Amino acid sequence: MNNLTKFKIKKPANEVFEAFVDPSKIGNFWFTSSSEKWEQGKTITLIYEEYNAKGNIEVLEIDTNKKIVFQWGSEGNVVTIHLKELDHSATIIEVNEEGFNEQDDDLLNNMIGNKEGWVFVLSCLKGYLEFGINDLRTGLVKD
Repeated sequence: MNNLTKFKIKKPANEVFEAFVDPSKIGNFWFTSSSEKWEQGKTITLIYEEYNAKGNIEVLEIDTNKKIVFQWGSEGNVVTIHLKELDHSATIIEVNEEGFNEQDDDLLNNMIGNKEGWVFVLSCLKGYLEFGINDLRTGLVKD
């Protein structure tokens, strides 16, 4: 079972790509920090200071400015981020997360929560890249 989210970001694909893989940029829209630059085969530690959380991802594939694939979470979900540059001023970003257990009694809530998370991350990314707003990521409240 998978969950798909798409956004249009009015920036070139290379800027969208670098926002994810560059540790100095990711804190402007998603996690507080990333242990190092994302490269294929690396295990990256992501830290969310606001929620006192830390986790690792394994970067499975990188196609510069086009695709990022990583595995994360307790069930090992795989996230594929596709970037399609429309012209030199806009990119469609597509995030597809796979690996949800269809037999899980809480599947619907898990998928809704996942979709909510990706919509929030991509909204923060849009705010950061298009408008220079880099403090939206701390606004999500989860009880």
